[in-house]
Amino acid sequence: MTYTVNCSILLTELPLLERPAAAKAAGFDAVEFWWPFERSVPSDAETTAFERAITDAGVQLSGLNFNAGNMPGGDRGLVSWVGREGEFKDNIDVVAGIGERLGCKAFNALYGNRQEESSPEEQDELAAKNLAAAAEGVARIGGTVLLEPVSGAPRYPLLKAQDALDVIARVKAESGAQNIKLLADFYHLAVNGDDVAAVIEDHTKDFGHIQIADNPGRGAPGTGELPLGEWIARSRELGYGGYIGLEYKEPQETAFSWAIREHASS
Repeated sequence: MTYTVNCSILLTELPLLERPAAAKAAGFDAVEFWWPFERSVPSDAETTAFERAITDAGVQLSGLNFNAGNMPGGDRGLVSWVGREGEFKDNIDVVAGIGERLGCKAFNALYGNRQEESSPEEQDELAAKNLAAAAEGVARIGGTVLLEPVSGAPRYPLLKAQDALDVIARVKAESGAQNIKLLADFYHLAVNGDDVAAVIEDHTKDFGHIQIADNPGRGAPGTGELPLGEWIARSRELGYGGYIGLEYKEPQETAFSWAIREHASS
């Protein structure tokens, strides 16, 4: 099984730039990150330090988010945020540059919360344009833009797989972009009431990435009630060949205990 460790939610006891090496020490060869900088356009020194942490650890950067704003403060993306178009546009070039230098091909663009200052129609129109621009920006390095339903954010409009798939269809129809796919986070889908098994049956072909956490609690696999192993296995049977992102909350000491047990029993 090809797992990739999300170093923005796991190993948080360590400074950010020490986490790739910790993931490697735990037996993983790939990592993914939410946007690791405070600004859409970080300094050259910040970018170099981040890239060096990845390469020095000897891991593959398998996924990177576009800037999503102040995530701890409740922001969930700039894609549909009227008034921050310039920030998002500038971020595309930075993301593509990091991807090109590190061989990363998957880039998650969080849609953004509904804003009181703008109508949903305005936001959705901007989102379609921004996603098309992002797809064009990463196409030159063979990259794919990912779009994700999210739970736990009351003003985030993409809750179920079909919500994201409808946006993807609009972007493809309006721009011709083909390199935009669904990020199927089984935890978010389950929490939001989606029929995850049905989503897998009907839309594995549309998956650009899978992420997992158990429910309740968004903990490690085996801490809750979700049949994550079955869902992953079925996705593989139906043709998904990419990474499985580990995007859950668990202390470093026990973060990967389930994986050790799994390997021992296989």
